[in-house]
Amino acid sequence: MQLVHEQMTDPSVDNACDEELDSLARSASMELTPRQILGTDDLNRWLAPGTAVYVPFLPKADYDDTVKACSQLRATGLDPVPHFPARAIASQEQGREWLERLGAAGVDKLMLIAGDNDRPAGPFKDTLALLESGLLTRYPFALGVAGHPEGHPSADHPSLMQALQIKRDYAAETRTRMWVTTQFAFEAGSFTDWLHTAGDHLAPLPVYFGIAGPTKLRTLMAYAAQCGVGVSARALMRHPETTRLLRSWTPDGLVEALAQYRVAHPLTLFRGIHLFPFGGLKRTSQWLEDLSNESPDCAASRSSI
Repeated sequence: MQLVHEQMTDPSVDNACDEELDSLARSASMELTPRQILGTDDLNRWLAPGTAVYVPFLPKADYDDTVKACSQLRATGLDPVPHFPARAIASQEQGREWLERLGAAGVDKLMLIAGDNDRPAGPFKDTLALLESGLLTRYPFALGVAGHPEGHPSADHPSLMQALQIKRDYAAETRTRMWVTTQFAFEAGSFTDWLHTAGDHLAPLPVYFGIAGPTKLRTLMAYAAQCGVGVSARALMRHPETTRLLRSWTPDGLVEALAQYRVAHPLTLFRGIHLFPFGGLKRTSQWLEDLSNESPDCAASRSSI
C-alpha cells in the first residue's frame, strides 16, 4: 500500500534522467596539464576517442609544451582545447605565432582565459582586449570563454555579466562558434541559479559546467581556495555528511542533480560537464565509466535542485 507521505516517482522521468546522466558521462570533457599528457603513454586507455581535452597554461609555463601536448592529443585521436592566455602574450606577433603553431598541431578550438600573470606581458590585459584586437578573426578557431557561478575575486557581478554579453555579441558579429565553460562548484544550485541569472547575457551560447572529479577532500579544499570557489566549499563543509566524507569526494550526487535539471528544463543552455581531475586521470576516468554503467537513483536528487 502506498503511504500518503511517500514520494511518488514517474518511471518515465527516472528513465529520462538516467539517459541524461549517461549522456553527461559519455560526452564529458577533461582538463589535463601538458605534463600529464606528455607523461602518459596510454591516454587511449583512459579517454574515449574524440574526448575534448583542455590544456591549461600554468604560471611560468612554456607554451612550447602546450603545443607539444596538443600534437600528442590529436595524434592519439583526442580533441585538444588549449588555453589561450591573454595576459601571457608578449605581442601581436607572438600571438600570431602561437595561433599558427596550434593550427599546425591540429587544434581547432581555444579556451580563452585572462591568465594568472600579475601584470600583462604585452598588449592584452584580459580576454576582452584580445577579442577587441581583431587578432582571432584571422583564424578559424572556435572559442570557449569562462563563466564564474560563484563570482571572481577581481570582478564584480555586473562586470562579469557585461563581459559575457560582449563576448556573446562578438561571436554573433564575427560568426564565431563560441561556448561557455564554468569554474567548478560543489552544488547544483550554484550552477543553475547562475544560469538563470546569466541566461539573457549568454543565449544562445551552450554552457558546460565545471565539475571537480573524485579526490581527497583535503586536496579539493586546497584547489577551491586557489580558485576562489568559496561559497560551495563552505556549504560542503557544513553538510551533515561531511564528517563521513572527510577522506574523499565524489561528484555523483551533483551530476545526478544536474541530469535531473536537464530533464526538467529541456531547453536549457546547459549542455554538458567539464571535469577537473584533481584526483588524477585514471581515477576520474574510472569514475566516469562507472557512472555511465550504473543505474543511479535520480529521483533522490530532485530535492537538491
